[in-house]
Amino acid sequence: MNWWLTFAGLIVGVVVGMTGMGGGALMTPILVIFFGIQPLAAVSSDLVAAAIMKPVGSVVHLRRGTVNLALVKWLCIGSVPCAFAGVFVAKAIGPGARVNDVIQFVLGIALLVASASLIVKAYLSMLERARRRADGVSDDTDYTAAPVVDVHILRTVAIGAIGGLLVGMTSVGSGSLIIIALIAVYPRLQPSSLVGTDLVQAVPLVASAALAHVLFGDFHLGITVSLLIGCLPGVYLGATLSSRVPGGIIRRALAFVLLASGLKLLDFSNFTTVVILVVVVVVGPPVWMWLRHRHGFPPLASQEQAGDDRPDTVELPAGSDPGDRRPES
Repeated sequence: MNWWLTFAGLIVGVVVGMTGMGGGALMTPILVIFFGIQPLAAVSSDLVAAAIMKPVGSVVHLRRGTVNLALVKWLCIGSVPCAFAGVFVAKAIGPGARVNDVIQFVLGIALLVASASLIVKAYLSMLERARRRADGVSDDTDYTAAPVVDVHILRTVAIGAIGGLLVGMTSVGSGSLIIIALIAVYPRLQPSSLVGTDLVQAVPLVASAALAHVLFGDFHLGITVSLLIGCLPGVYLGATLSSRVPGGIIRRALAFVLLASGLKLLDFSNFTTVVILVVVVVVGPPVWMWLRHRHGFPPLASQEQAGDDRPDTVELPAGSDPGDRRPES
């Protein structure tokens, strides 16, 4: 039993419980960078742990009726076989170090895309709030019912297939990447339905990838057990804290960590990595404040909340997404 792995699992579990995302995107690079675990072994062990955690939030959303089962069906038709095939694609690249080098490179790219997708998702959420405000719809409006949408079958299956292949190879993408693609294809689908649909489709997706890695990957039971001992209470703790910590702050921190991890996995030098991160820290906040002002919101979320008697967050269950909190920061 490695208690440092358990502590890492606890931290990641808290993040997942608070934000509904970041499991594979955080855990796999932590295993590779800080514990020196080979990328294929890290992906295999992380996916098995994720397969046990994912159903928690899914059950909640199914009970609330915030799941578009038609979308889930077509996403799974694409994602489940491709997720299972992901491990074979990785192993077909070549033996030993070559496989791990390729997976590390793909993982680095996936983390950079995941980091960018968090910012894009927040911006799209702000645009949706601005649109509702322009239409005279209150932020207090109940968005729990899954709306009827026209399902684009080919595009939905393609989203599932690409996301499933990426998850099978890197363990990253079952949350942030797929939900961003859903936002692009179904912009009118309400936030709670996007989150619920993504969580439910991720259960068979991750289970398929995990099964393939148990059978044909480089699965280490000891790593997974150590992670789960920390992850499971971490998810519960994160869900409990979700009503007290602004989702916007967590998302920004998560995007920053994913960016730093992606750069290191892509073998950027320490100097280059630091320069990029400093530029992001210095330039990012004023740009975001300008975008908020441009769309009719106060530059700072705290200014908006100060003039509003509504609580700034709503307690969410484990596995829920910060997109369900209103107002968006």
